[in-house]
Amino acid sequence: MRYDLVIFDNDGVLVDSEPSANRILAAYLTELGHPTTYEESLRDFMGGAMHRIHEAVLERSGKRLPVGFDETFEARVFEEFRRRLEPVVGVVEVLDKLAADGVPYCVGSSGSHERIRVALTETGLFERFAEGRAGGVGRRPARRLFSSQDVGRGKPTPDLFLHAAREMGVAPERCAVVEDSPLGVQAAVAAGMDVYGFTAMTPAAKLTEAGATALFAHMAELPALVQ
Repeated sequence: MRYDLVIFDNDGVLVDSEPSANRILAAYLTELGHPTTYEESLRDFMGGAMHRIHEAVLERSGKRLPVGFDETFEARVFEEFRRRLEPVVGVVEVLDKLAADGVPYCVGSSGSHERIRVALTETGLFERFAEGRAGGVGRRPARRLFSSQDVGRGKPTPDLFLHAAREMGVAPERCAVVEDSPLGVQAAVAAGMDVYGFTAMTPAAKLTEAGATALFAHMAELPALVQ
């Protein structure tokens, strides 16, 4: 099926940020008295918005995270991004292929707008999401970066993906979502969109259980799925 819009998650799909971000998150939560391993951070928070971390800590411990938690965490993450963040292997070629074929694409991320901007800038991908770079139906807004900040509720609710589709002028059933977390897959399914699960960091069974339309292990496989 040829889609009218491809919506990419950011962390772990466009940029190889999940390992460093989850190591930093686990260490920071542990520092604050909420012992968390790297594996637990991936399991519980990968693909989710910041409010999910606050809610989980409050439910488990009865304590709220300190004021300024989000800002401190993001500052630590951005420092790491500026040292060593890279695009996911093969994603540049995927974006080039979509642009050449006139298939519009955008970002739908649980991260903040600042996190999206820093990550895409540091990896050289930011300009690929500027107006005029993706070809397509002529209804694209100048901004093609959508965050859970835009809708108030992050994945697994469908709000973010529905917002991105609405802003891009495309019906949900004509959208394909590229995700690497069960939370993201669940959000896309709830939005009525096909979703392709990237298994680089998440076991295939978890993405299948969440409802992925199909799975792929290498970015080179993706164009054939979404065109």
